[in-house]
Amino acid sequence: MLPASVRPYKRSPVFTESTMPAGLRRRHCTKRGVWGVIRVIDGRLRYRVLDSGAESILDSGHPGVALPQQFHEVEPLGPVHFFIEFHSATETPAESPDQLEGVGPHG
Repeated sequence: MLPASVRPYKRSPVFTESTMPAGLRRRHCTKRGVWGVIRVIDGRLRYRVLDSGAESILDSGHPGVALPQQFHEVEPLGPVHFFIEFHSATETPAESPDQLEGVGPHG
């Protein structure tokens, strides 16, 4: 669930199971103050929150929300089309390098 005070400020391109960055399949997180909303257009993704071990299946009716700095990963479950919306309470969150390697935040 997103706080009422946050607004979208950036959106990824649409990814498929073959075009999604490899880093999304591995441990990664968003920047401090940034929520990521994973929106599936069609197909399904497995979404894992690594700290808690929580796992859910995302589809067009069930988006996933990554909390700021919460390590997670996604796995396509067959053909899928999805994108990620990045939300923040400020128009431009604190700058830090975009990384999908698992050690640094993105968003």
